[in-house]
Amino acid sequence: MLPPSPFIFRKLPDMVKTVLIVDDDPTQRRLMRAVCEKAGYPVLQADSGENALDLLHSQQGSDVGVVMLDLRMPGLGGMETLKRMKSFREELPVIVLTAQGGIDTVVEAMQCGATDFFVKPASPERVVVSINNALNLTSLQGEVSRLKRKREGSLQFGDLIGESTALRHVMKLGERAAASNIPILITGESGTGKEMVARAIQGSSERVGRPFITVNCGAIPENLVESILFGHEKGSFTGANAKHIGKFQEAHGGTIFLDEVGELPQDMQVKLLRVLQEGEVDSIGSKRPAKVDVRVISATNRDLSTAVKEGEFREDLFYRLNVFPVEVPPLRDRADDIPALIEHFIGRYNAEERRDVRGVRHEVLEVLTSQPWPGNVRQLENTIFRAVVLSEDAYLSAEDFPLLTDEFNTAGVLSGPPMIDDGELPPAELASTAAQQATGENDAVAVFDREGHLRSLQEIEKDLIALAIETYEGKMSEVARRLGMGRSTLYRKLREHDLEVRRAG
Repeated sequence: MLPPSPFIFRKLPDMVKTVLIVDDDPTQRRLMRAVCEKAGYPVLQADSGENALDLLHSQQGSDVGVVMLDLRMPGLGGMETLKRMKSFREELPVIVLTAQGGIDTVVEAMQCGATDFFVKPASPERVVVSINNALNLTSLQGEVSRLKRKREGSLQFGDLIGESTALRHVMKLGERAAASNIPILITGESGTGKEMVARAIQGSSERVGRPFITVNCGAIPENLVESILFGHEKGSFTGANAKHIGKFQEAHGGTIFLDEVGELPQDMQVKLLRVLQEGEVDSIGSKRPAKVDVRVISATNRDLSTAVKEGEFREDLFYRLNVFPVEVPPLRDRADDIPALIEHFIGRYNAEERRDVRGVRHEVLEVLTSQPWPGNVRQLENTIFRAVVLSEDAYLSAEDFPLLTDEFNTAGVLSGPPMIDDGELPPAELASTAAQQATGENDAVAVFDREGHLRSLQEIEKDLIALAIETYEGKMSEVARRLGMGRSTLYRKLREHDLEVRRAG
């Protein structure tokens, strides 16, 4: 197996999609690598089908987002390699390359799961378009699969976006709640994703695949609340021309999600309490109650304990709903999830709007990550949607976020010339001369000073960062990856150690 070529990262750290080039011809690999890296894609290479499969099974293989596979190779042929790849990475897009464009060969490759094909030699534009289309198709398929699970009531906690400690705590609580049928009250600000948590609880419970009925209690006209929730019989009131079953009966066997439950009128709170206590509903005009088997998950952005003290919410109902509380933190308290959310929304809207946005410029990402986002995930999603639609470049810049102009100005992003692309940053301009000299040898970081004493961790860290910048030719995402830190952490360290990232003149 060939060693990986140097990377050029110009995207969010988690958004980088590596291209694996599989070809026994070193000239073809070199040409394809140049095309991919110029387009901003990191590259891995393999000179045989066997080596390609070994690489995909390795830790590096998880970074591969698309494969460019030559069909004519000695040993394990391209077609057999394709079949084996699909046996364990079915979702991985594979673009086949062939020197002979016979229709039978193309048909067989497509039947084996190839996403696209082209005849060598192909123009760079054709190669890049094929890679972009393959990645967009993957994003669209992932979103379709996610929406399908949502519709079928089988959404899992793994479908929630983020890895922050705060979100993992919510997931842990949700998984515990899913193991029983006790009522759950999900609290949190508007837009934090309370419904997604509720759906994940259902999808992780024994009620997976059964009805999941959502009711926004604050959006129902007060005179229709009883009919919508509990149903009515034909002729039970003026305009009741037919029998109507309520939301609780619709949810029979599954889950009902009462969003903004704190907005329920007082008389409806009494009827809801009866449903929770007796497991039966009284529809308007009915002669006898109907039994229902429903898991109740409620949500609110209000402080219900305060509402109880003020007489706006029944105390007995509050205690029935609040058996297992789950608080979803606001986005500002889990800022570590913002890059992953941005990646998800960019991929989604690329597919939906047929755009080709690759990511966000790092200085823009820093500003987005530092925002309070009072509207939480919903506000972030709408902001990214607008930016993707507005963008005329491959990477979202400050100009694509007109509603955040003041924030970018405050951060100094809009003042002065734009920052050079990561892949073009000259090392000599990135680190100060003093820091470079402190490293001693070009290929090592000095651990001892000239008197033979250990240097401080801060001094060693500064020199190590400077050396990494020089070693990886200013490719900042690669520097961050090799040092084992996030991009935002790396840029903070640059400021702390006075290692300048100069702007283009």
